[in-house]
Amino acid sequence: MKIKGIRWWMVGLVTAGLIVNYLARNTLSVAAPTLMSELSISTEQYSHIVVAWQLAYAFMQPVAGYIIDAIGTKMGFAVFALAWSAACAAAALATGWQSLAFVRALLGLTEAAGLPAGVKATTEWFPAKERSVAIGWFNIGSSIGALLAPPLVVWAILQSGWQLAFLMVGGLGLIWSFLWLVLYKHPRDQQRLSDSERDYILSGQESHFKEATSKKGSWKKIIGSRNFYAIASARILSEPAWQTFNAWIPLYLMTERHMNIKEVAMFAWLPFLAADIGCVLGGYLSPLFHRYCKVSLFTSRKMVLLFGCSCMIGPACIGLVDSPYTAIALLCVGGFAHQTLSGALYSITSDSFGKNEVATATGMGGMFGYLGAAAFTAVFGVLVTQIGYSPLFVVLAIFDIAAAIIVWAVAREITSGPGPQPLNVMGSHQGSAL
Repeated sequence: MKIKGIRWWMVGLVTAGLIVNYLARNTLSVAAPTLMSELSISTEQYSHIVVAWQLAYAFMQPVAGYIIDAIGTKMGFAVFALAWSAACAAAALATGWQSLAFVRALLGLTEAAGLPAGVKATTEWFPAKERSVAIGWFNIGSSIGALLAPPLVVWAILQSGWQLAFLMVGGLGLIWSFLWLVLYKHPRDQQRLSDSERDYILSGQESHFKEATSKKGSWKKIIGSRNFYAIASARILSEPAWQTFNAWIPLYLMTERHMNIKEVAMFAWLPFLAADIGCVLGGYLSPLFHRYCKVSLFTSRKMVLLFGCSCMIGPACIGLVDSPYTAIALLCVGGFAHQTLSGALYSITSDSFGKNEVATATGMGGMFGYLGAAAFTAVFGVLVTQIGYSPLFVVLAIFDIAAAIIVWAVAREITSGPGPQPLNVMGSHQGSAL
């Protein structure tokens, strides 16, 4: 039996995987106040734990992307998901900050495949005009995972202890891995895909996605392209904001806004609900800008990026408010802003690289982003005890606005031939002028 709109079921499966992926990484931040007390972990040592995850995640992203491009989305995603589930559960055995940093580094190595696999799956299943919408929907998985973490982890702590939270999330990962192996198939292998939907997908894809065979992705070629230069620069500047939200919001609410653990469970998920809205709205903004502003799809992605970065002015003002509820509202604006711009960056990446390059390019962009996040977190862990959170939120807003300016100035639409175009920032533009 043929299933109508099966491409949306496939993106739903990817979304579920990213929910589990981000739930695993956000379990630590919610459990942090309890962990730090029971294991005698200082704020600076906690930042070392976060950096261990970020560095492992950063350096593994291009490797994970390359593996997924090489062995395929289905097997690549499944292998990494099984591994991150085991690594998450292993955190329950930690006895101090060093052992916790070690298992979180293992988690970073294994979770690195999530977003490259998601972007690759959307390039396989969606025409170009729908790709930003599909990416927006699967990207909500990252926010839903972060949204579910506070109530789930606090419930586990109150029921048994922080160890239960890591074991539960690891178990969820194993369940999803099984479902992925059973249900996900490439469009060419999916017997429930109708001929009309297959034709719709293929007719709307760029020429470099339609080719039956294609050369393997080259890291050197990708990193030398002007669009990757823009994407990597933007990821370096924008990723610190999202990682700060993921790792520090519960601690911020407890130490700066004096909330207890139950209040954290009630309010810490709200910025990630706003982030969900940003994921979906950002995906739909691109085709709307394309239609009503009479610009190319590629330019519409850049307009969404600029809109998202501008919204980061909200959390930059957090030091100006006294009410903890107003502070949460501004953090919600920040969550919305980041996921709007994040989806636009993934869409730009999917538009810029061939089918055997897109996961590698996504992973390499992620590597640069998480290296930037790790550097900022290392500084954050020291400065937050000296100057507080507020000036650092201002810096994050400045970073995001600079990211939008770079992409707008450097990234160019690919109009002919597969794969990325060479970097020639100072010379004539490659591809069409925007």
